[in-house]
Amino acid sequence: MDFDLSEEQRLLKESIDGFLTAAYDFEQRKKYMKEKGGWSKAVWGRLAEHGLLGLPFAEADGGFGAGAVETKIVMEALGRALVLEPYLATVVIGGGFLHHGGSAAQKATHIPSIIDGSKTFAFAQLEKNSRYDLHDVTTSAKKKGDIWVVDGAKFVVINGENADTLVVVARTTGRQRDKTGIGVFLVPNNAKGVSKKAYPTQDGLHAADIAFTGVEVGSDATIGDPASALPLIERVVDEARTALCAEAVGAMDRSLKTTIEYLKTRQQFGVPIGSFQSLQHRAADMFVALEQARSMSIFATMAADFDDPAERAKAVAAAKVQIGKSGKFIGQQSIQLHGGIGMTMEAKIGHYFKRLTVIENTFGDTDYHLRRVSESGALV
Repeated sequence: MDFDLSEEQRLLKESIDGFLTAAYDFEQRKKYMKEKGGWSKAVWGRLAEHGLLGLPFAEADGGFGAGAVETKIVMEALGRALVLEPYLATVVIGGGFLHHGGSAAQKATHIPSIIDGSKTFAFAQLEKNSRYDLHDVTTSAKKKGDIWVVDGAKFVVINGENADTLVVVARTTGRQRDKTGIGVFLVPNNAKGVSKKAYPTQDGLHAADIAFTGVEVGSDATIGDPASALPLIERVVDEARTALCAEAVGAMDRSLKTTIEYLKTRQQFGVPIGSFQSLQHRAADMFVALEQARSMSIFATMAADFDDPAERAKAVAAAKVQIGKSGKFIGQQSIQLHGGIGMTMEAKIGHYFKRLTVIENTFGDTDYHLRRVSESGALV
């Protein structure tokens, strides 16, 4: 199988890498973190100008009809630059729900606004005691004539403060952990009854805890079947996990390169510390961990085309396991090899480790996915 990028894909990589190199150095990132919501609207607009927000959408919807490989290229670049903007929440997740389950009217209403950068999304899924189980839902959506009434609370909603539209998972029938009776609803962030508590997260992003109190939305707010949307949710979340794997590879790649440069320049006993064999061995182990993560990220990207949902989920879970292991190892070694400076807020290397740690715990940590792989009978 040919894993080389096509000419168009290479141009995409060069384009986004060039843009982020100019627009997203560490000092600029600090400024973007201070803007409302924790990211730059100007950078988001430039991502739209470069066509990156429209990549995965069908040409019929105004996009470029790109696939999982192109998303992987973008996410790796975002990981290398530690980008704060809500590409995952808006394009991958919000766009994923519209692509796989949205009606023609919903696509026409929302996708052009995503592509031109005028609208962002947030995924309101996680609940206080649900952990990583997507079917553990207590937030309710009750039918009342031609409208739905949403009540409940969601936590750690990334981009929840700034998003124009919330993609809300709510239970329409059944008990808390039933795998049926779950729906997905598009809720305006400024709807009556929506209240938010926003805060920064450890990796520099912003999230919000969101309460829904008698929030009314029309029947056209449902994406797919409001009684059996779990397969749709699982598919979109697997795509988000795959995108996170690619972002983590980008962050690990830059962490390793930054650490190697430090080993070449930091001197001890009159010589660069990179001349010490024991530290060379550590760097070599980090390189091996990175390549293992890269190969599993490619595997997860390939799994996007699997026809069998179970096989697709198994491949993504296996990739998430390796990404978690590699990210933890590379992050810890990077900090250790930088010494005391690696623990400071001024050193970029610590911010990579924070982002890798959060990625490892997003949509299932290593232990959770290792259990999924074990239950499927696969080997990791």
